[in-house]
Amino acid sequence: MRTSSLLKTLFFSFAVLSLTAACAREAPPDAAQTSSDNYEFRAASRDGIGKFYMGREISHVMGHLGAGWLERPSREREERTDLLIEGLGLEPGDTAADIGAGTGYFTLPMARQVGREGRVLAVDIQPEMLGIIADRVAAEELDNVDMILASEADPRLPAGSVDLVLMVDAYHEFSHPREVMLGIVAGLKPGGQVVLIEYRGEDPTVPIKLLHKMTAAQAIAEMAAVGLEWEANRDFLPQQHFLVFRKPPAKAAGLP
Repeated sequence: MRTSSLLKTLFFSFAVLSLTAACAREAPPDAAQTSSDNYEFRAASRDGIGKFYMGREISHVMGHLGAGWLERPSREREERTDLLIEGLGLEPGDTAADIGAGTGYFTLPMARQVGREGRVLAVDIQPEMLGIIADRVAAEELDNVDMILASEADPRLPAGSVDLVLMVDAYHEFSHPREVMLGIVAGLKPGGQVVLIEYRGEDPTVPIKLLHKMTAAQAIAEMAAVGLEWEANRDFLPQQHFLVFRKPPAKAAGLP
């Protein structure tokens, strides 16, 4: 990866669940949205917002001004996004959610994978991003993509409706990670999957700022905290974890 690309990577990852980093830095979240028992507030580091979840400082985010970076021509080669999409294993008829959908980089190929009988929910808190996706969907004449304008603390997924949730280099920026993940768990069907893509925090050779990476151990602990079971860390991407989690299946009637 060239030096200029590395520098850009440090600053441009798409926004998911915070309108601006400044808002997150200047004031704690509203008490109605989050419990202080789940978070700590300390002096912010250079790249963080001063809000900590399970010992991890939440990073700054970038918004819709970074849209061009998401669609850079070198992205597939650098991140092997083609392998990522193939690795999702989506089938015709599935319902999938792209959380922090950004420009729809993954939304559109997911929509083609699930076919006319399936649905893809493009979820973002930025209307500008959803507008970009709507234009792309119309241009490709896709009729199986629904846009969902989320809030910082609620992905607003229909309950029990989703087979697979994808989050790419976004979760570490969520300003309300616990609340969002509880909303995602509620939106999953029993047995549904979460695929979490994050730059490998264990690997110092991955040229990304520390707060924009996650270790597998940290991610597994945070997903377990909302009831998701870890299934695998599939090691086939050049720089990122491909972590797979599952919502436990519903218990049969009469069983403990």
